[in-house]
Amino acid sequence: MKIRFTPEQEAFRAGCASWLQQQMEGPFADIRGIMSQTFRADRRLEWERVLGQARWSVIGWPEKYGGRDASLAEQVIFAEEYARSGAPGRVGHLGTELAGPTILHFGNDLQRERFLLPIAKGEEFWCQGYSEPNAGSDLSNVRTRARLEHGPNGPEWVIDGQKIWTSLAQFADWCFVVCRTEEGTKGPAGISYLLVPMKQKGVTVKPIRQITGDAEFNEVFFDGARTKAEYCVGNPGEGWKVAMGTLAFERGVSTLAQQMTFRNELERIVEAAKSNGAASDPLIRQRMAEAWVGLRIMRYSALRMLSRATTGSLGGEALTYKLHWASWRKKLGELAMDVAGAPGELCVGEGYELADLPYLYLFSRADTIYGGTNQIQRNIVAERALGLPKEARGDR
Repeated sequence: MKIRFTPEQEAFRAGCASWLQQQMEGPFADIRGIMSQTFRADRRLEWERVLGQARWSVIGWPEKYGGRDASLAEQVIFAEEYARSGAPGRVGHLGTELAGPTILHFGNDLQRERFLLPIAKGEEFWCQGYSEPNAGSDLSNVRTRARLEHGPNGPEWVIDGQKIWTSLAQFADWCFVVCRTEEGTKGPAGISYLLVPMKQKGVTVKPIRQITGDAEFNEVFFDGARTKAEYCVGNPGEGWKVAMGTLAFERGVSTLAQQMTFRNELERIVEAAKSNGAASDPLIRQRMAEAWVGLRIMRYSALRMLSRATTGSLGGEALTYKLHWASWRKKLGELAMDVAGAPGELCVGEGYELADLPYLYLFSRADTIYGGTNQIQRNIVAERALGLPKEARGDR
């Protein structure tokens, strides 16, 4: 897919770049360039609200739901300029990039009216209830269960089970939960997609401290948690299609912002190599060049995916994308540490605070695991993209 920008679109680029620059050099300069997902959380949440007030949060959404009805090209431009400005990673991204588009595409009018504006305005934040201790890359093995009961407020789903590796759950108001609602079913059958409030007695969140010192991930326990019967997206028992649609949106326009963030990381490595003399090593220079080539390939793959992402379906290019970027970034992290050298093995400041390059190295070790391991990704490519025979499993 090729995207050519018209003079009007370049004017749009100048406008959003100017606004972002004003914010990052002015009132939000203190959070510019932050790599951690949880650092300065109060300011990050404030930033989400400012984006919403200016209608920059979800520009591709309809105006009635807080967007700008932006074209695909304008969404691409804003994603690129957002990353180029050094603005921090979006703590609201699970709502704006996953829950919101899923509700727009698969939800009903009641759900759209209830949830979309609070997401767009930065008033409500979301987390993703997919992975479980025994259902990570194999999502269809979920054991969290929900049953319909008649509660004091009418019919309600009652949820019991556990989710793990739930990003930013400690800040979330809502969680989209994939759970089993039909007894005796296996695999994708009998799964529903529920929207569950997090601030209730039956929900417990326990942060997981990571090797980076951060606590982005959490365990979430549902013990009789409740949500309204009408907060099931799609038909009960048919949530697998909705869950797969969410993953398709995950590989949408946001992938361009992701690769711009990766470019910023590569530029930091290049700057460090020039500063400390590591750039004089021809092997380091060769690895930096290879990283740049891989980044360009990533961009072209992201552009190809955009032709399908808005329909909630996954094409072959989307099935290979995670495998490619995760492997690439893991190598980038190794390059970062080789450039940093011995000083990169030391923490700076009080507590467990890492400089940018060591942080990148440690965090990138997880890239080939979360969101589906590289081994699982290769199976997906073989079975779904190439049509090869499915891997033998005991439950088939």
